[in-house]
Amino acid sequence: MSAPALVDSHCHLDFPDFAGETDAIVARAAAAGVTRMVTICTRLRQADQVRAIAEAHDGVFWAAGGHPLHVHEEPPVTVEALVALAAHPKLVGIGETGLDYHYSAETKDLQAESLRVHCEAARQTGLPLIIHARDADADIARILAAEHAAGAFACVMHCFTAGPELAETALGLGFYLSISGIATFRSAAALREIFAAAPLDRLLVETDAPYLAPLPHRGRRNEPAYVADTARAMAGHLGLDPDAFAARTSANFDRLFAKAAAWPSA
Repeated sequence: MSAPALVDSHCHLDFPDFAGETDAIVARAAAAGVTRMVTICTRLRQADQVRAIAEAHDGVFWAAGGHPLHVHEEPPVTVEALVALAAHPKLVGIGETGLDYHYSAETKDLQAESLRVHCEAARQTGLPLIIHARDADADIARILAAEHAAGAFACVMHCFTAGPELAETALGLGFYLSISGIATFRSAAALREIFAAAPLDRLLVETDAPYLAPLPHRGRRNEPAYVADTARAMAGHLGLDPDAFAARTSANFDRLFAKAAAWPSA
């Protein structure tokens, strides 16, 4: 019997780091057991490029949104634009959006306004929200809790690296936490404890490729195939069989990204 397939729930195949290599990258992922992935559009003006990648590969899906680091240099994202993009059969998520005060605290009001727009689009489309959070735990917890109270939506905290308080808030709202290659780093013991304390049915795995390559690839360009290394390492930390962890995280992906799960060839 073949091993359970993995899903890279968050990567950026349209980034220049992968120019001209998409076919090879998808093939290497499949060889590593990573048969599906979600490539994320971070600027709506690049939506056509990201959509084309998803259309060219059966196991590749896409999401669209305005990254918080770009809100000051891009036209404001609108609910109408996101809802229109969601009509595409392989558009499976809204985002990434969120708050990033590490690099752009001076634009926090614009970031918050954009985040609320994405929350409304998630409500209207029924698609999960994909959240980027960095050095903004209290504000993002407050906004997400208020928006969820105004009308529920599904959500994943992508590349989760925040503290236990934000994890508790997110899990309490029914959200998911996504494990990136950072969790394999020797310095990430506290982060691994957060994942170990979370319900197993709320965990996803991702690369955030081309960034954050896991051990033993740290320092290199990341790619979807390496989600297998993150999953294997995290299974070990959780005391799980790697195949069991792969099966659980893939089932979690299907539950959250129901549109991808329903894709004919999935």
